[in-house]
Amino acid sequence: MSALQTLAADGVTGNLGSIGYGLAAIGPGVGVGIIFGNGTQALARQPEAAGLIRANQIMGFAFCEALALIGIVMGFLFKS
Repeated sequence: MSALQTLAADGVTGNLGSIGYGLAAIGPGVGVGIIFGNGTQALARQPEAAGLIRANQIMGFAFCEALALIGIVMGFLFKS
């Protein structure tokens, strides 16, 4: 195998990991937008439930971000 083919093969593997993480980050990004969008709407409709709504928002945000972190870890695991 020539040096050019070796470099091309290494470059493709790195790019696939980046693409995989990008795809894994789409879902949590959309999820966070939905959580805070609907949370803002709920706060506007029922301001007296602000504490409960905010707590649920933070919990949902934490779960969505955990999915993004799992996605980046999987990118590192599949790379090796």
